[in-house]
Amino acid sequence: MQVVLTGSTGFVGQHLLKTLGLSTVKVIGRRKPDVLPEEHFYEAGIDATTDYRQALINTEVVIHCAARVHVMDEYADNPLALYREVNTFGTLNLAKQAAKANVKRFIFISSIKVNGESTSVDRPFRASMNLQLSTLMECLSGKRKKL
Repeated sequence: MQVVLTGSTGFVGQHLLKTLGLSTVKVIGRRKPDVLPEEHFYEAGIDATTDYRQALINTEVVIHCAARVHVMDEYADNPLALYREVNTFGTLNLAKQAAKANVKRFIFISSIKVNGESTSVDRPFRASMNLQLSTLMECLSGKRKKL
């Protein structure tokens, strides 16, 4: 099974890359992971205009972990627009191209804000907590979205 992985240098993606095995994975990204053979790397950003067709040839599964997150020294005049370009429009572009390429599964993984904005020392997040769906929907842009 051929898998395309984005976000392979991020927290979740780097662990997936190790787990999937190098023989079955192709990576789309801005920088090549050291362990990845050159022929399995497709240098590209995640945005609304990137053409992913070459990377998606003979791909059965896309695991999309890439996102614009944790920009500590923000330089942009409109950082929200940059977040949306990558996290919303870039994700949509990749998903549409995957569908056109007959990819069987598109798995979108995001750990950002999955548990909300913060936690306290006396009340850590637990799997048993009843979190609001609106809180979970914040992961794409960091803003609440109406369902």
